[in-house]
Amino acid sequence: MSTPRPPQPTPADDTSHPVAPAFRERLVPGPAAWCGAAGLGVIVGVTLWPLAHQAAFAFGLVAAVATLVALIATAPVVEVSDGALRAGRARVPLDVLDEVTPMASPAEMRTALGPALDARAYVCLRAWARTGVQVELHDPLDPTPYWLVSTRRPAELAAALRRGEAQAGGTTKAVTPET
Repeated sequence: MSTPRPPQPTPADDTSHPVAPAFRERLVPGPAAWCGAAGLGVIVGVTLWPLAHQAAFAFGLVAAVATLVALIATAPVVEVSDGALRAGRARVPLDVLDEVTPMASPAEMRTALGPALDARAYVCLRAWARTGVQVELHDPLDPTPYWLVSTRRPAELAAALRRGEAQAGGTTKAVTPET
């Protein structure tokens, strides 16, 4: 005769493991920035070469590595999880989001950052991510009219925001980019 097993928790019941984010992207620099960091190391090395050859090589290598580490350490994370959008250090609940407009071309992003930019907007921008999303807010206590967030995957971020808002019971309106 066997003893009955206690019921096993389902994945939905298990709160010890965090739920995977609906969207997550770390805005690390692209190949041009990596080449720039290596170029900085070469410049430092060439500048110090007449003084001491070994020191020039070492300082050049340290300059390149330190620049790469700084670029990675300061790269913001764009994430949709736990009922919020996080862009860099800022966080906004999904239930205060309104229209989500993906900007799939660099020209759209330039316009949004230039002549169309509202000075009160929150901007999480990285020059190497030339596309992004604009997310309107409807929080009467917050003077920020919208967020403008750089991402290399604007359609995916917009879809994750819409799914998250629907789950939160909000009213995110989908805005499709004009083609």
